[in-house]
Amino acid sequence: MATDTLIKPFQYCPSLTHYERWRTRAVMVGDVGIGGANPVRVQSMTTTDTMDTDGTVAQSIRMIEAGCEIVRITAPSKDDAENLAEIKKRIRAAGYNTPLVADIHFTPNAAEIAARIVEKVRVNPGNYADKKKFDVREYTDAQYDEEIERIRKRFLPLVKICKEHGTAMRIGTNHGSLSDRILNRYGDTPLGMVESAFEFLRVCRDENYHDVVLSMKASNTQVMVQAYRLLVHRMMELGWDYPLHLGVTEAGDGEDGRIKSAAGIGALLEDGLGDTIRVSLTEEPEAEIPVAKALVARYPRKDHAPILPLSTPMLGSGTGGMPIDPFSYTRRATREAINIGARHVPVVVADLSHKTAITPASLFSWGYRYSVPADKWNIADQAIDYAYIGKHHINFHIPGTLGMVQDHEEWLKDRAKERHYPLIAPNDYRAGVEQHRDLNFVHASLPEFDAALVVKLREDPTAVLVVDTNNAHGMAEQRRLIFGLINGNCPVPVVLRRHYGNATREEFVLHSSTDCGALLLDGLGDGIFLAPGSDQPVSGVHDDLCCRTAFGILQATRTRISKTEYISCPSCGRTQFDLQATTAKIRARTSHLKGVKIGVMGCIVNGPGEMADADYGYVGTGQGVITLYKEKQVVKRNIPAEDAVDELIALIKEGGDWINPPLEAGDH
Repeated sequence: MATDTLIKPFQYCPSLTHYERWRTRAVMVGDVGIGGANPVRVQSMTTTDTMDTDGTVAQSIRMIEAGCEIVRITAPSKDDAENLAEIKKRIRAAGYNTPLVADIHFTPNAAEIAARIVEKVRVNPGNYADKKKFDVREYTDAQYDEEIERIRKRFLPLVKICKEHGTAMRIGTNHGSLSDRILNRYGDTPLGMVESAFEFLRVCRDENYHDVVLSMKASNTQVMVQAYRLLVHRMMELGWDYPLHLGVTEAGDGEDGRIKSAAGIGALLEDGLGDTIRVSLTEEPEAEIPVAKALVARYPRKDHAPILPLSTPMLGSGTGGMPIDPFSYTRRATREAINIGARHVPVVVADLSHKTAITPASLFSWGYRYSVPADKWNIADQAIDYAYIGKHHINFHIPGTLGMVQDHEEWLKDRAKERHYPLIAPNDYRAGVEQHRDLNFVHASLPEFDAALVVKLREDPTAVLVVDTNNAHGMAEQRRLIFGLINGNCPVPVVLRRHYGNATREEFVLHSSTDCGALLLDGLGDGIFLAPGSDQPVSGVHDDLCCRTAFGILQATRTRISKTEYISCPSCGRTQFDLQATTAKIRARTSHLKGVKIGVMGCIVNGPGEMADADYGYVGTGQGVITLYKEKQVVKRNIPAEDAVDELIALIKEGGDWINPPLEAGDH
């Protein structure tokens, strides 16, 4: 099937409407191929001390048996790099041929040792030949060229060794560890990330060495997606085709880590980008593998229903074409309908229509708790904005922050009730049925659109469009519809609706985060409406999970902040403390600090840079000692670990971001 002809400045994938994987060159890592016609590979990284040979071998085998196709091991020193030989020997003796990767940051000599032992080395351009000092200076072109030559001399020996030994390489840019040189010339931007990788890639190309995989990782999903897209765009312009390693770094743990990973990685997989992925959770590495496998299991998506090509204008909606800049974030401009669209954060709509009856208790999982003795509603930070009740009718007073959405026929019976609004089918809407004076939800999918519907939506200040899809490539179909609205100058707010039948709990979380997250990362969406299916689905997807997932997606895409955000690394052999236990301890003390971002880093590798994306940072800088950051500035060094959480709380209080937890404040 022919792909779209995109406006060249914005092209970053083969097609925005027909699923097609971007074909990269194949790079062999041992016996495992990345890119080309190979499947998307799943990998992870050990968390043990590399000098703990028994522990590293045992953990590597657990990862492999869980389905890990490539195992990465940190090599922070020459001794660690040399010990990779013994680790590899024992893994092979146990009957496993899974390729090994040495993870290198500050130690080129360790990389040069490891490249002779393992099948692949990973280098971080920001750390390999530079030391971050956060210096601010202007570089002349001549000075910049001198820096590039210095990098070349530092990096060239590794390239030659890799070429001689048939060792693959990942040039892994990290948003949190860009060099001062890059930051001064390009800023803390996706462009800077791409150029950081290209400085090293050009050395490889000059040596006719092409066994290279590229990555553009960030803990900020918007930055991560934009950087990968820009990387591919630049490679398309240059005729390059190096495989992509996808990952959201420091995603965190639990549902939050899974949602954040799926939003970033999934947005790229949806457009056919990505040849290998690593899900970075603050959990044991073998726990990452099922998540990664579930993400890639949805692709390829060859047999989805056709979607109107982007080059074809929608009926009544002006010219076709790419109406957004995919390399930067701008929220789609819409009008305001009560609290939906315009300046308002995206709303969350709950699906209660499948329940046998709706009572005040039905709203408990959705952020509203009714107190009978006090005769009042207690409203949580993660409280829904609207509840779709279908054919039901409400016989109790609803909270003042909540709206009820009914099927139009039932709404006609309740239209005098406060904060009750109709959900109208396209045919009825076109026919001019009775509407609410302030707010009307119009439920439609792309195949139901025609010129009359678009024109009516354009002119109706009370309309909110609930965009639905049954297409197997549903994200692309919903995006195509919204692009048509933009091109047709139709500012109707859009709520993204997705339904998942009897998906498992993990499928529900990962798929909805991918499908809705991809659109929200481009500023396309004024609300989210997730429907799991029945009241008691076999899968166990219940109201509380739906609510947490919806708000989690908005948080992960940074479109609505409703809780504390933890930028937490997944741990590795460089980690200076028990990352999982420490993160849990910090979360227990700070989870009530809505909107505060706290970075928890096991070592200094990505610590300083990632602190620029966090409000406060807790970084291991030695065995048993912690350094605290306020944004990217060091505030306190070498604090004993047993005192560090208390010191972090004190720092948050000093910064003016502390509030007492509800119980301490007397809110019983």
